[in-house]
Amino acid sequence: LALGLALFVTLSALEPIKIGDIELRTTGMYERLTREPEPTPEEIAAAKQKEAEEKAAKQKELKKQKLSQPQTILFIGDSMLEGLAPRLASYAKENNHKLYSVIWYSSTSEVWGETDSLKVNIDRYKPSYVFICLGANELFVRDIATKRDKFVKNIISQIGDLPYLWIGPPNWKPDTGINDLIDKNAEKGCFFLSNGMHFDRTSDGAHPTRNSAIAWMDSVVRWMAKSSAYPIANMKVPSEPTARA
Repeated sequence: LALGLALFVTLSALEPIKIGDIELRTTGMYERLTREPEPTPEEIAAAKQKEAEEKAAKQKELKKQKLSQPQTILFIGDSMLEGLAPRLASYAKENNHKLYSVIWYSSTSEVWGETDSLKVNIDRYKPSYVFICLGANELFVRDIATKRDKFVKNIISQIGDLPYLWIGPPNWKPDTGINDLIDKNAEKGCFFLSNGMHFDRTSDGAHPTRNSAIAWMDSVVRWMAKSSAYPIANMKVPSEPTARA
């Protein structure tokens, strides 16, 4: 019986045999017995996930390699840039980077996120790195996670594949969730939490003084070297306190 089964399986593996006008077709049993099983939906999903992770890791490594070169930096945001941008400009001048600063006074994530203004400025200045400082005008927005989530997502999507850093607002009072919202949407290592730092304030009680803004930017740069997903290699502390942004 065993010999007969073996002979049957062997014959099943052969190409069709023709005797006179009669063709003996194979059963296909051999192919069914020896072929690889079809992957399960879970296995297919896992393979796609692994492929996506490997691709993302390669892209991240390429970004990091480019950060050893002089950067063209685009810095966009609200009026907090009045204090931050001149100090970042000083870093740029000291380390042969180029800085373009775009201030939109009283702006919010909603204002930037419902337009393509960031993309327009990216197309205009061709940056290799993007800095953002937004959120100070949204500290007290109720239900902010619902109201502003799509705008924060749109801002980040406009950045595309460029490395970036979002600097959180310098809270003077507890916020209703803007910092958590930005942190949730930003890539890991691309959000700097300013809340909790000490700031000397101007007469309006919100904006850091010139010297405090300098110290703020210095803290951001030190944090980038250790914790940023995309640390800029050459960020030597400048000899001049500020420069023209």
